[in-house]
Amino acid sequence: MGAEFPKDRLFLIAGPCVIEDDDLMFRVADHLARLAERVPGGIIFKASFDKANRSNAGAHRGPGMIEGLEALVRVRERTGLPVLTDVHLPDQCGAVADAVDVLQIPAFLCRQTDLLEAAGATGKPVNVKKGQWMHPEGMVGAVRKVRESYPKTLVETKGACVVAVTERGSFFGYGDLVVDMRSFVRMRDACNAPVIFDATHSVQRPGQGQGGSSGGAREFIPPLALAACAAGADGLFLETHPDPDRAPSDGPNMVALHQLDALVEKCVATWELARR
Repeated sequence: MGAEFPKDRLFLIAGPCVIEDDDLMFRVADHLARLAERVPGGIIFKASFDKANRSNAGAHRGPGMIEGLEALVRVRERTGLPVLTDVHLPDQCGAVADAVDVLQIPAFLCRQTDLLEAAGATGKPVNVKKGQWMHPEGMVGAVRKVRESYPKTLVETKGACVVAVTERGSFFGYGDLVVDMRSFVRMRDACNAPVIFDATHSVQRPGQGQGGSSGGAREFIPPLALAACAAGADGLFLETHPDPDRAPSDGPNMVALHQLDALVEKCVATWELARR
């Protein structure tokens, strides 16, 4: 696949939460490159160079932008997979766009006008995560900011989109996120953009892990992912790691790498069945 988001084929964004050493990155990326042959819309490799929103000030954040982008370039050169990473500041967007294929706006920054416009101005595809406090139609403004900043000389390619939105659930004051399965259709209709379901962050429990880190309930990832495929999600976001319990970030809500293939195959079958 290209870096754009397919409109009519289930696609996957997957990878470790944060960039780690090359051995770990290549292990996950090689696995995903093999799995991509069984995902109709292909796979975009994801990892973050900086986790700027950690619950604990002393938590691991990642290698930083320069080292992190170099690691992502090595992944793409090795596997051929398009790569995605988060941006947090407007002045990061240009350098990040020079290195990766897709920019991602974290949920807590989805209303930051300068950041959205800077991401769109790069001409790269942009995935905007819905804020945990927002209703589906509330993402129209975020998508518009990206689209209206996109270079006028570039247009959406036939059969693909350059802006996508991601559902990751909503907070109701008790530390758990709740996913409204109506959101996929509502947000796609309102934004006229593919809607991705972040099945791993939707089971996150911020600040409820050991030492003030985020907890999670990964056992609910498979049923929620399958439900989203049946309910209308266009793509899936699944963070994965060979040993989630020892991952430096978000381990409690990541899929173990050896369990990923079976889950993705079920999701593909469910997605296709729901659309017959």
